[in-house]
Amino acid sequence: MNLTAFAVRRWQVTLVAFVLLALLGVSAFLAIPRSVDPHFPIPTVVVTVILPGADAADMEETIAKPLEDVLQGLDKIDEIRSTSTDGTAVISVNFEHGTDAEQSLDRVVREVQSVRDRLPQGIQRIAFRRPRTTEAGVLQLALVSDTASWRRMAKFAEDMRDRLNVVRGVRSTSIDGAASPEVRVAIDAGRLAEARIPASAVATAIQQGGVDLPAGTLNAAGRRYNLDAGGAYRDVEAIRAVPVRAGDGRLVRVGDIATVDWSEAEQTHIARFNGHRALFVTVRQKDEADAGTLRNDLVAAIGRVRTQLPPDLKLEIGFDQSNDIQRKLAQLARDFAIALALVLVTILPLGFRPSLIVAISIPLSLAMGVLLLALLGYSLNQISISGFIISLGLLVDDSIVVTENIERHLRDGDTPTDAAINGTNEITAAVMGATGVLLFAFLPLTFLPEGAGDFVRGLPMAVLVTVASSLLVSLTIIPFVASKLLRPHAGAGNALLRWIMAGIHRIYAPILHRALDRPRTWFWAAMAVCVGAFALVPVLGFSLFPAAETPYFIVRVETPEGSTITATDRAVAQVAAILRRERVVANVMENAGRGNPQIFYNIFPREERARYGDIFVTMQDWDVRESPKLLKRLRTTLAAYPDARVTLVNFENGPPVEAPVAVRISGPDLAVLKTLSDRVGAALTQIRGLRDIDNPFAFDRVDMDLGLDAAKASLLGVAPGEARRAVRLAISGEQASRLRDNEGDTWPVTVRLPMATNQPVSALSSIYVPTLAGGSIPLLEIASPKLKSVPPLITRYKLQRTVTITAYNQPGVLTSNLNTAVTQRLAKIDLPAGYSFGIGGEAEAARRNFSGLGPIILLATFGIFGVLVLEFGRFRETMVVAGVIPLGTVGGLVAMLLTGNSLSFLAIIGFVALIGIEIKNSILLVDFTTQLRARGMPLREAIEKAGEIRFLPVLLTSVTAIGGLLPLALGGSSLYSPLAWVIIGGLISSTFLSRIVTPVMYLLAIRGEEAKRLAAAPIA
Repeated sequence: MNLTAFAVRRWQVTLVAFVLLALLGVSAFLAIPRSVDPHFPIPTVVVTVILPGADAADMEETIAKPLEDVLQGLDKIDEIRSTSTDGTAVISVNFEHGTDAEQSLDRVVREVQSVRDRLPQGIQRIAFRRPRTTEAGVLQLALVSDTASWRRMAKFAEDMRDRLNVVRGVRSTSIDGAASPEVRVAIDAGRLAEARIPASAVATAIQQGGVDLPAGTLNAAGRRYNLDAGGAYRDVEAIRAVPVRAGDGRLVRVGDIATVDWSEAEQTHIARFNGHRALFVTVRQKDEADAGTLRNDLVAAIGRVRTQLPPDLKLEIGFDQSNDIQRKLAQLARDFAIALALVLVTILPLGFRPSLIVAISIPLSLAMGVLLLALLGYSLNQISISGFIISLGLLVDDSIVVTENIERHLRDGDTPTDAAINGTNEITAAVMGATGVLLFAFLPLTFLPEGAGDFVRGLPMAVLVTVASSLLVSLTIIPFVASKLLRPHAGAGNALLRWIMAGIHRIYAPILHRALDRPRTWFWAAMAVCVGAFALVPVLGFSLFPAAETPYFIVRVETPEGSTITATDRAVAQVAAILRRERVVANVMENAGRGNPQIFYNIFPREERARYGDIFVTMQDWDVRESPKLLKRLRTTLAAYPDARVTLVNFENGPPVEAPVAVRISGPDLAVLKTLSDRVGAALTQIRGLRDIDNPFAFDRVDMDLGLDAAKASLLGVAPGEARRAVRLAISGEQASRLRDNEGDTWPVTVRLPMATNQPVSALSSIYVPTLAGGSIPLLEIASPKLKSVPPLITRYKLQRTVTITAYNQPGVLTSNLNTAVTQRLAKIDLPAGYSFGIGGEAEAARRNFSGLGPIILLATFGIFGVLVLEFGRFRETMVVAGVIPLGTVGGLVAMLLTGNSLSFLAIIGFVALIGIEIKNSILLVDFTTQLRARGMPLREAIEKAGEIRFLPVLLTSVTAIGGLLPLALGGSSLYSPLAWVIIGGLISSTFLSRIVTPVMYLLAIRGEEAKRLAAAPIA
């Protein structure tokens, strides 16, 4: 007893099994994680080193280069990039695709720690970060107050962080934009000089007095006592009372020579929410967490926190990722419902009962598909849901063919049970072959390389599991249901079916007859159409991934080199005021001195720099027609802002890319690199379609050289290095100890000169340097400060100094065309020996991702050929079936042209998938023609009869596929609409052209063999 016979005769087992699978599918649908975009590993580790006071050249020489040298020796390194600025070095280590990200992080940490003792002293912090797509904030909260102290705000934020971190699914919660509270010991330079006490002695005294060292235990009278000998400071008064020096019957305490009180460190990140002072609390999810469920739990926790806030503090939700998830999934659910309705309408010609049977396969196949997708570890996102929508029009194909064949057996007089078993068995091989072809078209797409392959992998996987499930359903549950619902009958079907068949006989049959009269003419005409269609490829152009169409965007503000954070904050506030005038703007989150916390999976926040500002803007909704116009208008308005460079960046799908257009200039000398970067920047400004051209070397940074006279300092008795320590302690401050309050929180105790918000240049005149004789001298006696010009930053790429000039494309202008123009311009620039150009950005990403399509296409093609050879056993029929491929390409390219789309990554995936879909339909015609010839029918008659009879099932399967894809195509999404249009256009052209060209090719391929067979046959 085979599978179909078992399913029909033991229908109770079949029913129980499929009800169980359906319920498991529903359960998986309810539990599967949901997100807007798929999550995938990024094999990158970012190392950030903070060394206050060092300029870009020092950071490169002492930090970046030594770390690059040691990290380059790691296995599977793809490339290393570094950016050295004043006080900060960021080294980005990119590993080869497929490298385990967690192990990569461990290896980088181990290598950096191994050379820690070779790095300069004074490093404040070394941070390691592994970028994740789930690092994007689920919620960005704003704790808002114009009057509360930073200490109170930081305290409430940290308490809230502790509460949110214990919510199930939360990976981490970060606090940004707060001025760091500290206990400031503001030294009085005059009193210190008078008392002949160096500032370093104050720091040393506080440090030694605050050592938290347990004294031990004592025993007495059978009891054990822990001995409290003091140590950690508990209040400000204890710090004031610390002795610094005793002598001549006089005790000098910290409070005598310094002002000790609560204050804040110099603020390096200023944040505002809708114009009000704020700090941001950003919540990030774990990899397997469902964003919707997590959001609900977080909102409940936030509600409890709000009840405990004082009146002068407000907690606002600035960004909620779940809103975007709900919006996009609701759109896809609507598309799914429309597609389902269209598919059900297209199967009505089969009749009510057969249509009902076919319709049963849809929910069952989808439930099983969702179950398998969840078991494989995928989430429900816009990519995987698009795969389910595509599969809607494909999963009914097998059920249609099986049901139609069972109907034919019923008309021949079989009982319902026999008809179900015999009809299904008769066509099982053909159904499995056709479905195998389809699976082989999508299977290679799951092996696409690089980040783009990771991004789209959910789509082919959703199609694979759903179509494979539909095959099982068509061979088991469909025969079982057909044996119960179908009844023996005669006739040619319902009125709609008869009308369609009459149209086929009246229109299609005469055209096919004339084509078979002149097969070579029709064949070469079809080939000419195909060749002509390929001429559209350069016209269409190439692109990688489109804009994400999210109801939020980033505005980047860059003030001139050397600007203070106050100047940057002023520019950010003015730009934010312009943005708030727009009615569709919901929230505006301002950041000065640092980028906004990460809220999109492929855009990472910029590191701290005083001249950088970010404004994160959320809109009430995204309108496909009006929102792009708003962004264009804002770009024009903000480009005219006079005091800073303002760039509006809308988010894009796909893996991270530095910019659509990026030109790298590599070489050893910074002066030559600056000259070349100026020439390249000027060349890019002449290319129409480029905007927001950024040359990081356009302007030098002006810094101050202390001008220390080491010889004079030595003559005056100043120990080597003592002057630099005195300057560092006075200007940047030195953390001497920590204060622990009654709630167990610790706060830094910092010794520095008096400061309001930052130190002015005049502070240098208040610094005294201790001498070996116990006295002190003014700093300016041994130093002559002067201004100097330094590079604003030094970037390195693959161990070479590199300047990267970036630019964005104007809306509607293809990046591929711009990169071609950029390459032509660069060819006209003469390069000195040892210098080179490189093209990065989207062009580089496209090379990496499209380079993997060649093997994928070969695997799909030869896999399909293998299935066809297995089915037909000969190459002649296989080549006839495969001849349909260029016919579908014609329609796909024309559809791209008519809809104004370019050949994006997903569009090319659509062409690969189209191969399997259209070949599946062609199999039905060639297989039936071969069967008729085997029954003794002459070649020409068999071709014409097969073409006419098989036109209906081919038409139905094509129309159902088109119906399933129409909502995706008409939805206007720049991400998956091109893919849908490719398949729709290809199915239209292949359905109609192949009904002529495939019979013609069959005639040309077989008639020589047929003539030999007839000539060899004995004459009756």
